[in-house]
Amino acid sequence: MITVLSGGTGTPKLLEGLVKVSDPKNLNIIVNTLENDYFSGVYVAADIDTVMYTLAGIINTETWYGIENDTFITHETLKEINCPETLRIGDKDRATKIQKTMLMEKYPLSTVVNIQKNALGIKSEIKPMSNDKSNITIVTDQGEMKFHEFLIEKQGKPHVKDIFYNQVEPSPGLIESIEESEMVILGPSNPITSLWPIISMKHVVKTLEKAYVVGISPIIGNSPVSGPAAKFMNALGHDVSCFGVAKMYSKFLDKFIIDLVDVDYKDQIERLIPEAVVTNTNMKNIGDKMMLAKISLGEII
Repeated sequence: MITVLSGGTGTPKLLEGLVKVSDPKNLNIIVNTLENDYFSGVYVAADIDTVMYTLAGIINTETWYGIENDTFITHETLKEINCPETLRIGDKDRATKIQKTMLMEKYPLSTVVNIQKNALGIKSEIKPMSNDKSNITIVTDQGEMKFHEFLIEKQGKPHVKDIFYNQVEPSPGLIESIEESEMVILGPSNPITSLWPIISMKHVVKTLEKAYVVGISPIIGNSPVSGPAAKFMNALGHDVSCFGVAKMYSKFLDKFIIDLVDVDYKDQIERLIPEAVVTNTNMKNIGDKMMLAKISLGEII
């Protein structure tokens, strides 16, 4: 079994390649829940839904959020009646979220995700990192904000001073699934708010130290491929570079994949961890995704 830690939009792109070069039944995806919350009366687990839609082949690849060719009748109608939404939720996507909200009245999130992924015909395992409620606060020069307030309402513009979130318990079977894995892949997602919330849970670091762990840098040059990773890394005192990410993961990392433009960091990284691999990490098409997936699995060196 291959376990993949996922959050945001970077890792789902890799997953699109992984399911084409390996058996989807052999994949176990652990997904960030830090940003989950209620919006417009429904429970939104954006990172989980993005993974589900990706593996089901229905993801909107223009935004890496929501369902392809969705309509937005409800969203536009709410705006017309002076009830605008924080998130732009599509109609089909909203149905998934309504179902999740209703099911969560009876079941924990991990059970709900299993029900939904099976209904979509997904063969891989998908585990939310926790069934507990997560809370994240972004401390900015404009005051404290919740994640979506910062990212969507403020468009990620405020200067970030600090970030903190509550500790949650791993979902049932999560630690065991890592222990049983041949390999763990840390996808190219924001290390601060997408992957570290998973890694920082009880027993995860200790378990990763015993596993074979491959990481992929979400930073190319001095910029993230997408999202606010640079602001978040700066706020917490990390160098915004592939080397900065490697240092964060160095305690348990066995191999780190960096982009061609970062070749000068290879020697520095290999003083921290056993192996650094230099290749194209900018996944612009399915060929790029499949190639990076193969390199992650060690099929191409």
